[in-house]
Amino acid sequence: MFDKSQIREHMEVVGADGVHVGTVDHLDDSGERIKLTKHDSPQTEGGKGAFHHYLPIELVAEAEGDQLRLSATGENAVNMFEEAQ
Repeated sequence: MFDKSQIREHMEVVGADGVHVGTVDHLDDSGERIKLTKHDSPQTEGGKGAFHHYLPIELVAEAEGDQLRLSATGENAVNMFEEAQ
């Protein structure tokens, strides 16, 4: 199992295919979801009107340097986004 203590603020999140998915803001209070910054939200260009998105921690395959690699492709990960309310 992946050690979630390796997750740090501002790490780049990439899919298994190397596609940029987002940037880590922090782990949510439950420690089970990664909150992504809204700055590079794929929902809007330039981050205007963007939302924070969450990804399940189970998607993380590994951490290397300043990058988190997911077990899902970038497109699949984006389809699994949970939007902040």
